Amino acid sequence: MTSAKRPRARALTGALATLGLSVGMVMTTGASPASAATWPTANGSQGVSSTISVSGTKDYGMKRLYGTGDLGSGSQDEDQGPILELADGAVLKNVILGAPAADGVHCKGSCTLQNVWWEDVGEDAATFKGKSSGSVYTVSGGGAKEAGDKVFQFNGAGTLNVSNFAVKNFGTFVRSCGNCSTQYKRTINLNTIEVNWKGGRLAGINTNYGDSATLRNITIIGDSSKKIVPCQKYIGNNTGKEPSTNGSGPDGTYCKYSSSDITYR
Repeated sequence: MTSAKRPRARALTGALATLGLSVGMVMTTGASPASAATWPTANGSQGVSSTISVSGTKDYGMKRLYGTGDLGSGSQDEDQGPILELADGAVLKNVILGAPAADGVHCKGSCTLQNVWWEDVGEDAATFKGKSSGSVYTVSGGGAKEAGDKVFQFNGAGTLNVSNFAVKNFGTFVRSCGNCSTQYKRTINLNTIEVNWKGGRLAGINTNYGDSATLRNITIIGDSSKKIVPCQKYIGNNTGKEPSTNGSGPDGTYCKYSSSDITYR
């Protein structure tokens, strides 16, 4: 939510592309680092016509999933279903989401996304929807590109940790929902992220709900004019209106980082 969706051209289903990665990222959770020059090669492809429910641990062994039927329109509609819906506590590993990707992955509660790659983000790459302040969403390894709007949509409560991730061509990398009907305090931690131009914002948070975003070891490539906003503050609402901005930049309370946490190349 938070902004109107914009239609955009889509890559052919199954097309592989490079992210231009150049930084060797240090992995702290055991997933393969997103440091290769090219994206992983899919180990087969599977069309998905209705949402797959996942509980426990699901390892796809680097298979590519892409939407068909109701999940295959390739649009930016807000009411699309996800390719995968994860139950509270589920772990999703080693999968590539091709195009069309519908609304990517939904986490109904705490979840772990390990070495998940989005070749062409649909509505959003992943949406986090847990209702408990103790919910923890972990994204370790992987990458996403071609996100006309958002990559990660944080609608629920709790803490989102993203590490060792690569992103390219996006609107907002992580957005705390600015106008959901039920709002929460949300905590975002970004650590060891490689950002390739072009992009709009890394983190978008609502100061009036007590959100915070901590940025560490961020590398931004190709943004010589420093147009990408590391941390954008908003005044959120629960009425569905477009939220107003409330400044940007480090402040020690809502946007927690310093200039040394961001490297430009």
